Amino acid sequence: MDWNQLQDKANQIREDTIKSVIEAGSGHSAGPLGMADVLTALFFGGVMQYDPKNPEWEERDYLVLSNGHICPVLYATMAHAGFFPREELATLRKLGTRLQGHPHRTSLPGLETTSGPLGSGTSQAAGVAYGLRMDKKKNRVFVLQSDGEHDAGNTWEAVMFIGKNRLANLTAIMDRNNIQIDGFTEEIM
Repeated sequence: MDWNQLQDKANQIREDTIKSVIEAGSGHSAGPLGMADVLTALFFGGVMQYDPKNPEWEERDYLVLSNGHICPVLYATMAHAGFFPREELATLRKLGTRLQGHPHRTSLPGLETTSGPLGSGTSQAAGVAYGLRMDKKKNRVFVLQSDGEHDAGNTWEAVMFIGKNRLANLTAIMDRNNIQIDGFTEEIM
């Protein structure tokens, strides 16, 4: 895709994200909208290797969503990438749906981890990256993080582990929007 096509795709993903959150009647919207460009680049800009027809493909790259509350944009991106029909986005947060308010690995093919507590994704990504390196695999791991989760000790423990073990196959992408649930990040920690 060229630059204009990527911009169009990101805007389509934003639109589908908002529609699904409105249909659900609840959910986060600001964080997902801010990360649409990042996910578009990863999935459609030639950055990540994946196969929606074979989500467990051995050569795939891994995406860990540490800030699981932004999952509506991940779901919309995955639908656009062909992991499931876009119509299913209308089931976000409904009883019995595969598209819950935080991703659950076993409910939707293509999800690599289950998210919940902020900060756990960086540890999960570090473990995946370390395991891939031990197995001498060339797969890459991407972890999306919120800036607020950098208040958590488990995030810093994972970052130290990543540095100590020189996990060059792991890329962390932080959503630096300067706000978290209790206020502005600079005022909290």
